[in-house]
Amino acid sequence: MTHLTADPEAGLAAYAARSSQTLGRAQHEDPPHSRTQFQRDRDRIIHSTAFRRLEYKTQVFVNHEGDLFRTRLTHSLEVAQIARSVARTLHLNEDLVEAVSLAHDLGHTPFGHAGQDALNACMQPFGGFEHNLQSLRVVDLLEERYGSFDGLNLCFETREGILKHCSAENARRLGPIGERFLLRRQASLEAQITNVADEIAYNNHDIDDGLRSGLIDAAQLEEVPLYARHRAAVLERMPHIAARRAIHETVRRIIDTLVSDLVAESQRRIAAAAPASIEDVRAAQLLVAFSAPIRAEADVLKTFLHRNLYRHPEVLRMTTKAARIVRELFAAFQDEPRLLPAEHCARAQSEGPRAIADYIAGMTDRFAIREHRRLFAVGEF
Repeated sequence: MTHLTADPEAGLAAYAARSSQTLGRAQHEDPPHSRTQFQRDRDRIIHSTAFRRLEYKTQVFVNHEGDLFRTRLTHSLEVAQIARSVARTLHLNEDLVEAVSLAHDLGHTPFGHAGQDALNACMQPFGGFEHNLQSLRVVDLLEERYGSFDGLNLCFETREGILKHCSAENARRLGPIGERFLLRRQASLEAQITNVADEIAYNNHDIDDGLRSGLIDAAQLEEVPLYARHRAAVLERMPHIAARRAIHETVRRIIDTLVSDLVAESQRRIAAAAPASIEDVRAAQLLVAFSAPIRAEADVLKTFLHRNLYRHPEVLRMTTKAARIVRELFAAFQDEPRLLPAEHCARAQSEGPRAIADYIAGMTDRFAIREHRRLFAVGEF
């Protein structure tokens, strides 16, 4: 086995996360030979069952509705690309931001936020459901790939980045990984980067998917200053550009503006706080953020998408159906756990509704549709 011959993290800032100084794994393992601890985490995430399922879980549109719309998998790759670019510029740990980026959506239900909201409603008497906590549950418990432990046994820093937000009640239950929410402390800069990269990727690919689907049009987007400014610049420089290319050029420039501003503002905040270690980062105020003007413009874009895309009648028709599928699956499995596959049935009988939520959350869009049809459609046996 080839050993690392040089420190791959030698060029990092003093306050960056270092795998050689990780706070460790829940179950002790010998260190890897030819990769860092965070590289091992990234590789385990990529090889996990939950990661493969992201290919068939969608963001806004249901998976079967079109081959060109984003899925949770393509979204996670886009987040990783943006986050690595920012981390590289700030001399932070690229491997850690990649691992967190690829894992942050592992706990998402089928049918995006509609599925999550429906499952959360079903689980209200039993502690609720939140995809962020579910992602941590996937990597800590639900993946079954290793003989010595449940889950993926990831480093503390990777798990910390996956858990973006958490209630005080859940934080107390989670132990060390939840302490920062009780103490009002921050996660690593790598985790902070991934959180903002998620927003950048989400909003901008929803512009693209919304326009591609015809649910929003370019004229509507003119009310969004961030979009209107960059579209005008594209058309001024390239007056004869085709409509599809004009959209790509505009979105590309928006992403560049957001990333450039994020880097500049974060550099300013880091310089002002002058952290000397990752512990200083955790004790400081939020250090990775947009400037106030760009934050305001990004919020206008988010508001536009919520009003015109996520609440569009066509999307609402689809999400209403999706929510019904989740609710009816949950009710059916709760009434009769023997409808579940054998291993999930055994867990449901010993652990109750949480095991049912785990099973439904792990479904892809099309599997959930097929399972619902099998249980409820007349003539389906």
